[in-house]
Amino acid sequence: MLWIITKYALTAGIVVLISEVAKRSDKAGALIAALPTVTILALIWMFIEGQGQQKLANHAYYTFWYVLPTLPMFLAFPILLSRFSFWPALGFCALISVICFFAVALVVRQFGIDLI
Repeated sequence: MLWIITKYALTAGIVVLISEVAKRSDKAGALIAALPTVTILALIWMFIEGQGQQKLANHAYYTFWYVLPTLPMFLAFPILLSRFSFWPALGFCALISVICFFAVALVVRQFGIDLI
């Protein structure tokens, strides 16, 4: 139980750190947020918990493919935010990510990569 609490505390602490840094510096906050900290932590937790190399490799591999369709959202959000309030802009961005995910999944399936 202590292990799970430690994992939650460290992971949540990074999210809080990013939001606090972003209050002071847009660029520094975005840089820290852009780092694959969640993936790195997940890999560390999985490794410590004894997951095999194949499981770790699969996690990193699929994370790459799942990150790609989220990238257009980061370009769309500032534009949408200037036209809508925060929540609708965020909702549209989520929709953009879902549409892009299915588009990427269809394209990469042609190369033998099954994301769905």
